[in-house]
Amino acid sequence: MSSTTLYGGASGRRVTVRDLAAAKQRGERWPMVTAYDAMTARVFDAAGIPVLLVGDSAAMVVYGYDSTLPVTVDDLLPLTAAVVRGSSRALVVADLPFGSYQTSPGQALESAARFMKEAGAHAVKLEGGRRIAPQVEALVSAGVPVMAHLGLTPQSVNVFGGYRVQGRGAAGDELMADAKDLQRAGAFSVVLECVPADLAERVTASLDIPTVGIGAGPATDAQVLVWQDMVGLTPRPARFVKRYADLGADLDRAARAFAADVVSGSFPGPEHAYT
Repeated sequence: MSSTTLYGGASGRRVTVRDLAAAKQRGERWPMVTAYDAMTARVFDAAGIPVLLVGDSAAMVVYGYDSTLPVTVDDLLPLTAAVVRGSSRALVVADLPFGSYQTSPGQALESAARFMKEAGAHAVKLEGGRRIAPQVEALVSAGVPVMAHLGLTPQSVNVFGGYRVQGRGAAGDELMADAKDLQRAGAFSVVLECVPADLAERVTASLDIPTVGIGAGPATDAQVLVWQDMVGLTPRPARFVKRYADLGADLDRAARAFAADVVSGSFPGPEHAYT
């Protein structure tokens, strides 16, 4: 796959972490989006998106919670399996949810093994800095590719006191040190969420592994968005979200038109009936 572009390429095989590393060396940017079901995964895969993330954001956009904290491994496993079945080229990354890896490297490996064995995930993602480096090292040693996540880590929202920009001032030096420690531990990439753009640029330049930005400015190697944010299904998206469609309005119009046709008796018409 190194002979073609990562986004939109056609290789007849899955994208791998080696492909992402090669894209970093070429200076090639790539997109990542979330997916939680086979149908949308198929659409994004056909569009050439090289990495699909089954995020713990499913807690909010699928299960209706107000944070990522309540979602469990058992909640995410069937979603991950559906995304794997619905795609044929994208690398599928599964989030390890809150409480499934923090206790020990052994707990992290047990959780990650379920995503790999039961759902067919190709990699996992976990949040935190150097404190979870032992977990990253254990997973990578066991053959599990790991995407790290720094900055605004939603599983720690109660510690942060809300969804706030992270890494300003001296905290930026800590984030830089965390990123380097996670790279040394074997992470194949790191998500930088809600950090100042200049910090994200410096971290990206200092690492050999790709950075994935979300609210981190334009200098990261890749960008990720929650797909419902991207297409206008969420009512109050964050500042960093760019809407590329307004499916919320389209669905509202379709639902109202369907309801009106049913009430008036115009649907189903003769063309929709069997004889």
